[in-house]
Amino acid sequence: MALTGRRGAPSEHAFSPHDDVLRTAAPHVARRRFMTVTAAAAMLAFATNRPARGATAASELDAARVSADPFTLGVASGDPLSDSVLIWTRLAPEPFAEDGGLGRQRVVVSWEVALDEWFSFVGQRGTATAHPEYAHSVHVDVKGLMPDSHYYYRFRVGSWISPTGRTRTAPATGTDADGMRLAAVSCQAYQDGYFTALRHLAQEDVDVVFHLGDYLYEYPVDSAGGARRYTDRELPDVFNRETTTLADYRLRYALYKSDPDLRAAHARHPFVVTWDDHETENNYAGALDENGSPQEQFLVRRAAAYRAYWEHQPLRAEQLPQGPDARLYRRLAWGSLAQFDVLDTRQYRSDQAYGDRPHAPGSESDDPARTLTGAAQERWLLDGWRNSDALWNVMPQQVCFSQRKFDLTAPARVSMDAWDGYRACRDRVMAGAKAAGIDNWMVLTGDVHVGYAFDIKDDFDDPQSRTLGTEITCTSIASGGNGTRKPDNWDTYMKANPHLKYYDGRRGYARVELGRENARVDFRTVSAVNTPGGTISTTASFVTEVGSPGLKSA
Repeated sequence: MALTGRRGAPSEHAFSPHDDVLRTAAPHVARRRFMTVTAAAAMLAFATNRPARGATAASELDAARVSADPFTLGVASGDPLSDSVLIWTRLAPEPFAEDGGLGRQRVVVSWEVALDEWFSFVGQRGTATAHPEYAHSVHVDVKGLMPDSHYYYRFRVGSWISPTGRTRTAPATGTDADGMRLAAVSCQAYQDGYFTALRHLAQEDVDVVFHLGDYLYEYPVDSAGGARRYTDRELPDVFNRETTTLADYRLRYALYKSDPDLRAAHARHPFVVTWDDHETENNYAGALDENGSPQEQFLVRRAAAYRAYWEHQPLRAEQLPQGPDARLYRRLAWGSLAQFDVLDTRQYRSDQAYGDRPHAPGSESDDPARTLTGAAQERWLLDGWRNSDALWNVMPQQVCFSQRKFDLTAPARVSMDAWDGYRACRDRVMAGAKAAGIDNWMVLTGDVHVGYAFDIKDDFDDPQSRTLGTEITCTSIASGGNGTRKPDNWDTYMKANPHLKYYDGRRGYARVELGRENARVDFRTVSAVNTPGGTISTTASFVTEVGSPGLKSA
């Protein structure tokens, strides 16, 4: 979702050596622009700058020579399976330096996983190498763990020990888990306010956090941190420009992960992450950016953005980008209670119709060939539902799935960036859910900086039609500033969309408890983000019963 109007061309600034490699790749893609984006990805794959081996490998830095804390960006875990979890850190003793303060040397990192926070009962330990080619990030897929168990983890470099992280595994496959709690978050523009909601989330009793996109924003951040209005620090000029290069994106993640509230939430809970647009560029669609740049040029930028995303998130090697492509959509399970089909609605989508302006549906937006997911991901989703034995089928994704009319007059305008702009694709997904017999379907959504609760209707224009599932939109962590309980369009939206059961314009997150009889949804809202220390409260609660889709006030 855009925070500003349409932008001009990005400013020129210094490129890192890896950026030069990516720029060199661009002409090769340009000569083959008649080929598919997949072919372009193959042409760029050579530029992934993977660590070399043998005599050509980067020299190893003696860990004893690391003289400053390398764990400034904290720790994280993610994608819990029944027998493994991914743990992450990135070494950066100088987080706002382009190389993180470690130059071009590799560093050996020790790690350990224990059953207790004092590490009296260490179950797993080992070493991993932090390579300069991956910004000295460390991704350890810890296997052989017990199902449905909490663990504590930490890293060590020389005499330095990281903060302790807490994580957990999922119940064993097919196990009849009684319940689980998740939180859904999205849209954390650093320059729009403090991450107070994440501080409160770190204190919640949840099993997993789903981050639904816009983990960072590409827009400039001034020396005062924008709306944070710092008086006790001054951010360096490297942040006061739009991110376009690999060095830019790496530095921007360092800025975001310097936030103590974000680090606290990561250290307390495992995250399942997926991107939306701002991790790369506002409202991009596949290989097309919003400024109409040559596709080969934008794919170079996308390759840099995707690479930095993987380097800074608790993701497995399967999600490591190949040039400008990355397989981010994936499936997780919580015993027999829930199946989570995590989508990517940016990388494969058709361009937004009608110039990406609010518009009534028409022949351009309703072209059956248009897609939000791409054909392969759509087949993967529907096949997964057909094979699902889970009680709840949850679809974490980015943009509003349910119809959302902006006007009371007909024909009403809708968003061309959301599923309303890709109705044929949405119809296929809904038909697939019905054909698979999905009775308890929940969609988790971010993007729009407000909290929504929708009933997903078989026919959105007929309030009496069958309810197929529910959609929970989790508002933003900071994007949009403090917000307001009832935005100016509240009355219009509630009247134009009778399947919309809740609408709140403040910051926060959604907490969902999935059970064997029902699911409970709590919308958690903070009092303010323009100053630190805001309080949190539950502003609305709903339940949806097993076998009887539809939201009821709790």
